[in-house]
Amino acid sequence: MDFEHKSVLLEETIEELNVREGKIYIDGTLGGAGHSFEILKKLKGTGLLIGIDQDKEALDAAKSKLSQFENVKFFNLNYVDFEKALDELGIEKVDGILLDIGVSSYQFDNPQRGFSYRFDAPLDMRMDQNLDISARDIVNTYSESEITKIIKDYGEEKWASRIAKFIVEDRKVKDIDTTFELVEIIKKAIPIGARRNGHHPAKKTFQALRIEVNKELDVLENSIEKFVKKLNPGGRIAIITFHSLEDRIVKNSFKYLEKDCICPPSSPICTCDKKREIKIITRKPITASDRELCENNRSHSAKLRVAEKIEV
Repeated sequence: MDFEHKSVLLEETIEELNVREGKIYIDGTLGGAGHSFEILKKLKGTGLLIGIDQDKEALDAAKSKLSQFENVKFFNLNYVDFEKALDELGIEKVDGILLDIGVSSYQFDNPQRGFSYRFDAPLDMRMDQNLDISARDIVNTYSESEITKIIKDYGEEKWASRIAKFIVEDRKVKDIDTTFELVEIIKKAIPIGARRNGHHPAKKTFQALRIEVNKELDVLENSIEKFVKKLNPGGRIAIITFHSLEDRIVKNSFKYLEKDCICPPSSPICTCDKKREIKIITRKPITASDRELCENNRSHSAKLRVAEKIEV
């Protein structure tokens, strides 16, 4: 299967990243390499792009797409471990960082990966096939309260407790092995009246399981400050998110990093030693244009936030 992925907010991201010749950039979520291709075009054979992806299939496809460029290095890593790539290359600081947190079209559309409720496939959802726990493990071994919490917190699903209850009841009869088996359980759990309008009934549960399997929110939260510390002054970090949980993490992380003091208002003098590290470029997130919304359905929930490293 070909690795197809239409990069969202492509023009806006490249513009806001302020790519300059001779500089070093990281694409921490290489995916279909659409953003990286444009970064490399702007570098015009100078500088370096460090391409990182935890999905081996994505990385192989990106290598093929970017084969015409010589100033690119590839690493099969989760982006939270990007410092391993810098250490291997002997690089201390970089000039720009891009994260596109969404699941690629290829991952959704490849039935064997188990990300989508549209195809009958083994329940998997691991972006990195070496991870120990898959979606199948979660639905068959986690407690009812644990499953409820995952679906409620990560899927923002109002029927979370009912879905978890039905999952636990069904797995007493047999293990839940496939995506369609799980979809049928979710449909049974959500009252028919609540299923008439809106998204596919399994959408939020599948999102929640994917986030839990790949620890997506933890990885994002643990990465932003580390990335900013590795930026040269004037370098920018651009992050594209696809749901409110991710966007909130980026927004709050940027706000914290922009603060010059975190002492309580009642404190007469500053004792926190907190120093402002960034200036926020996008006070409001950039969203897709009407044209892109028509051309790329997956751009509807995309939000781009950008910050620039300052002299500390």
